[in-house]
Amino acid sequence: MFLNHSFARYRTVAYLKQIWWVEVHGDVEFLFPPGTYSLKFKLRLGKVVKQNGRRVVSNEDVHGWDVKPVELKFMTSTGQRSVTKRFLKKTEMWEYHNVGEFVVEDSNTPTKVKFSLTQIDCTHTKGGLAIDSILICPSDQHNM
Repeated sequence: MFLNHSFARYRTVAYLKQIWWVEVHGDVEFLFPPGTYSLKFKLRLGKVVKQNGRRVVSNEDVHGWDVKPVELKFMTSTGQRSVTKRFLKKTEMWEYHNVGEFVVEDSNTPTKVKFSLTQIDCTHTKGGLAIDSILICPSDQHNM
């Protein structure tokens, strides 16, 4: 099942070794069935390396995420929006960071969702962030 927190959804993920700021922007447009949906970013601090023949997460590059929070947000074509700020913590596991929920009422009209992850404070460097994916799923799937 692809929702396992131990593995990346994709074979290759973005890994930011050292940066001053980060901006990830995207958008999707779908005909969603009516319902309530959650938007989540799948992130991890640390990089998978081989050590003694085993895959382990190295925190060697991880720094700066406890100084200023990351801002996660989305906005829909129907005017719904959510903004959340949080500090990223070293867990060595992939984590879903919930941005918020939106409601789709009309399944005959495409819903466009714009989303972003930003941390643009240039007063300090940050590093060690792996970005796997963005997930939009029905809100009743709380086990992620």
